[in-house]
Amino acid sequence: MTNHTLVTEFTLLGIPETEGLEKVLLFLFSLLYGCALLGNMLILTAVIASPRLHTPMYFFLGNLSIFDVSFCSTTVPKMLSYLSGQSREISFQGCTAQLFFYHCLGCTECFLYTVMAYDRFVAICFPLRYMVIMNHRVCSVLATGTWMGGCVHATILTTLTFQLPYCGPSQVGYYFCDMPAVLLLACDDSSLAQTVGFTNVGLLSLICFFLILVSYTRIGISISKIRSTEGRQRAFSTCSAHLTAIACAYGPVIIIYLQPNPSPLLGAIIQILNNLVTPMLNPMIYSLRNKDVKSALRHVFLKRRLALKDK
Repeated sequence: MTNHTLVTEFTLLGIPETEGLEKVLLFLFSLLYGCALLGNMLILTAVIASPRLHTPMYFFLGNLSIFDVSFCSTTVPKMLSYLSGQSREISFQGCTAQLFFYHCLGCTECFLYTVMAYDRFVAICFPLRYMVIMNHRVCSVLATGTWMGGCVHATILTTLTFQLPYCGPSQVGYYFCDMPAVLLLACDDSSLAQTVGFTNVGLLSLICFFLILVSYTRIGISISKIRSTEGRQRAFSTCSAHLTAIACAYGPVIIIYLQPNPSPLLGAIIQILNNLVTPMLNPMIYSLRNKDVKSALRHVFLKRRLALKDK
């Protein structure tokens, strides 16, 4: 260590094998990012402004919208910056913060989808007791627990990663500071951090995914016992949206962290799907096709228009 200088900043090399495509990627990712921000902010506005949407299901959808906005904003702005020709340098502290928030929000996502599956399980399997079981206190505790769990998870991984010495090289072979890419630059043995990181993230995703499958197995059994065709269709419509979002979110995580030697390009494509495309699709999958949300948004914009006319 006495013969080396500690790294004070890293250089992000970007998405592998995309040299010369910077302008195309800048346009595409800017469009996706803008749609993700707009869609999720509309959902959040509708949930907050409409008393009809102050129910457990929409409370957790509001949390999901906050998560989606935060998650894509962790990595995308810096990527758009260097795609537009700005510096690819990121400070050591900036890299640390990016890795922390990425894994904090990623873990929160796993917990949040699990809680939402439990909410649907109670709503369909115990409809008469739903508001008693999922009362405001329970919802608040579950939501707080998801975010706190994400912070604890990210603190462990970030500490393991950045307690190692980094004395050069400083080029991160990726488009953001993710744990696998950063650990390759460590000057000391990183096997413990790699083992804990890959095992923790992969197993955490699998455990949450298993709990979700258990919930939806029970839900499927309950739906099959509903005599009304309309009732079955309504229950299936609600659950199918959640299952679609889960497939989009969990698939990339499991593929990346449980592969022994993932392809850098494939890993980047999957991460972009997870970081950018899924947050953009979630509002459409969950809420923007929902009649209650559409009605709430129309009411919000109508009130806004009338307020402007009065002025």
